[in-house]
Amino acid sequence: MTRLTYPQTLALGAALALSLQGCSSSPAAESVSAPVRPAVAVAEAAPTLVGPGLWKVADEDTTVYLFGTVHALPKDVDWYTGTIADALASSQELVTEIPSSASSDPALQQMVMAKAVLPAGQSLRGLLSEPDRTSYEMALTQLGMPPASFDRFEPWFAGMTMAILPLMRAGYEAESGVEKKLEALAPPSIARGALETLEWQIDMFDGLPQESQIAFLMVSADHLDDIRPTMDAMVAEWLEGDADALAALMNKGLTDSQLASALLYDRNANWAEWIDNRLDNPGTVFLAVGAGHLAGEQSVQDFLEARGLAVTRVQ
Repeated sequence: MTRLTYPQTLALGAALALSLQGCSSSPAAESVSAPVRPAVAVAEAAPTLVGPGLWKVADEDTTVYLFGTVHALPKDVDWYTGTIADALASSQELVTEIPSSASSDPALQQMVMAKAVLPAGQSLRGLLSEPDRTSYEMALTQLGMPPASFDRFEPWFAGMTMAILPLMRAGYEAESGVEKKLEALAPPSIARGALETLEWQIDMFDGLPQESQIAFLMVSADHLDDIRPTMDAMVAEWLEGDADALAALMNKGLTDSQLASALLYDRNANWAEWIDNRLDNPGTVFLAVGAGHLAGEQSVQDFLEARGLAVTRVQ
């Protein structure tokens, strides 16, 4: 079983936990149980965009491609189409959410662990109400883990890790994730960049109110059985290029406004500002971020259009 590093756990766990808030009432999540298969184009009278969504923003001397990613995938998922390959080959810079080196830097790993630990004298189970504690301990038992496994860790960290474990056991791998493949396929001459640092992301989670962190944790604990089918459904919609359906899976039931703002909307606004500023410098950029950021209301595209920038879908 492939081990996910904690930077990868953060990225995938955040997206999955958000989607799970509505998974118990989502027909799409309940209906998908077969292994994910690549989408197949269906002949229609009019041209149809098929495959993971790819957009672009451009002016007279700059193009920024926007590509939505999935941070971990099963080995056999085929998503690298000619349109995506051409866009990457034409770019001078590959930009991801955090630097690719974050997943292998021991110092950053230690930083994550240090910030995830609760203050002395506190325990995770001690923060939970009796009903939440019972559900949480049952979830750990289902995972084959002792009740005290995360006692020294903050709720956000435990929630993300619990969301990832069923996927690892189902064959999802970070090594098969989109960012890893893009890094491997990008020409050596392409510069690498990042929108955020790992430390900034950790501070974002660490700074969430305790009640939001606990809500985040309980999403994973209460829906362990839904994790695999929900992720399968998200990947299926991503492969089809159906951004609206993907957004519906991710955002249905998202009721914690602080969580939604911190993890999605505020970052989308920040990234739109980054893209707007990047258009001031000539060149072509391939920007790869989690697919949920390019779907639904208050997406990166929405914030770009609010700035008066035209966004065109190219796949």
